[in-house]
Amino acid sequence: MNAPPNALANAGLAVDQRPAPVSESGRGPGRLHAVPVCEAAASHWLAEAVYRGFEILVALTGLVAGLPVMLIAAVVIRCDSPGRVLFFHQRPGRAMTVRGRDLKGRTDLYPPPGGFEADSWYYVPSYFTLVKFRTMYSDARTRFPQFYAHNYTPEEFHRYFPTIRHDPRVTRVGRVLRMTSVDELPNLWSVLVGDLRLVGPRPEAPEVLRYYTREEMRKFACKPGITGLAQINGRGLLNWGETLDWDLQYVRTRSVWLDLKIILMTLKRVITRHGAF
Repeated sequence: MNAPPNALANAGLAVDQRPAPVSESGRGPGRLHAVPVCEAAASHWLAEAVYRGFEILVALTGLVAGLPVMLIAAVVIRCDSPGRVLFFHQRPGRAMTVRGRDLKGRTDLYPPPGGFEADSWYYVPSYFTLVKFRTMYSDARTRFPQFYAHNYTPEEFHRYFPTIRHDPRVTRVGRVLRMTSVDELPNLWSVLVGDLRLVGPRPEAPEVLRYYTREEMRKFACKPGITGLAQINGRGLLNWGETLDWDLQYVRTRSVWLDLKIILMTLKRVITRHGAF
């Protein structure tokens, strides 16, 4: 596929080139698949523009209206356990698109079968900083290192449930914030600045990307979101394989109208706390 970067951007595909994050151990997320660019489902540009305006309005309104709740949350988090109130973490965002000729010799990427074609475009992982309220103990990585090993076989990974019931890393206040989804209110800032959408595949920790298959890396053809098909169809009740199936279905079928439906369903799920623990 030969397409100029501005055409890819207009189609909703990133041309960002932020580097991969480095974990506390000094290593990145591992070797990842770079896959050929394909056409992602998208609405008409005018509908997308109106929807972006809607997103900005919702994000601003949510941040302003939610300010009293966020201030209370900040106080109780600080009183409940030592550490920062906010949690900042590098997460995979919408993939950048890079020509094959510029990927020659990249040891951090798996090329497609047959190698990179010089004039073709490929999805390459890109990252942004996600902000939310801290719900875990600030020293959780040192107290519970077994939860951060991320050592699976491909089969184990797809059967693994990323959300753990009675997770010992989560504080007392953190459990309440998660059950009510208040911990995600700061995500609206990421929507406002354009790193997140209201709706899209939920961004995972970069350490698990090495278990994604070549096809699953197409999840990053569109921008991640606060909520999505996986969140309204099970959320914490889904294993990684099921979550990825929903994310890929969203990428194949996404539209403004689907996003609006998901937003309405999300409000219902938040009220009923379905899959939140």
